[in-house]
Amino acid sequence: MRKYFLTGLLILVPLAITAWVLSMVIGTLDQSLLFVPARWQPRALFGFDIPGIGAILTIAIVFLTGLLTNNLVGGYIVRVGERLLKRIPVVSSLYGSVKQVSDTLFSSSGNAFRQAVLIPYPHADSYTIAFVTGAPGGDVKNHLVGEYLSVYVPTTPNPTSGFFLMMERSKVVELDMTVDAALKYIVSMGVVAPE
Repeated sequence: MRKYFLTGLLILVPLAITAWVLSMVIGTLDQSLLFVPARWQPRALFGFDIPGIGAILTIAIVFLTGLLTNNLVGGYIVRVGERLLKRIPVVSSLYGSVKQVSDTLFSSSGNAFRQAVLIPYPHADSYTIAFVTGAPGGDVKNHLVGEYLSVYVPTTPNPTSGFFLMMERSKVVELDMTVDAALKYIVSMGVVAPE
């Protein structure tokens, strides 16, 4: 009986968690309908809510924004808007920081999270998987002797939080593993080992 129960858990728990996460994401995206005038919302038009319409609307808006700003006029409007945002005291620092991080993470030419590595952490006798994010720069580079890499060490099972470290290149072991495989390994707490 115990064996059947565990087998059932192994099948249903991933399905339930996936459904829960998708439900949260779609529910959050459906909140974007609050910005649509009430007379254009599904409840007013059809008499009932349509789950997922906010997700479709959000994806369409993101796509159209990318399409419109990928030309000369759209690019000019974005640059003017960014210049205006940079003149507002609190907004400028917040927007600038978020923009810099998003440009690094989502840029196709960027090197963030392009390579999984093995580093000694939190002490010399234990190891963890990290992701190379670049090399130290600015004044920090002037105070480091030797060649260093900037790495991000994600926490388990939530890789969105973690630690930023600067490690000597000689202590960093490059892994023959994709970033996706390394993330699965981290999120599963080592249960789903890469091939």
